[in-house]
Amino acid sequence: MLENVIEFFKNLPPKKCTQCGEKIEEQHECYGTTCDKCNHL
Repeated sequence: MLENVIEFFKNLPPKKCTQCGEKIEEQHECYGTTCDKCNHL
């Protein structure tokens, strides 16, 4: 069963920023929806 969960997260598409549309360089399963530029970090 653990392998199924790991495969699920491996196969998620890259997240995109909800403001500018750029790919977010972080784990896909995290809750953030904006990139560092749009977060002014």
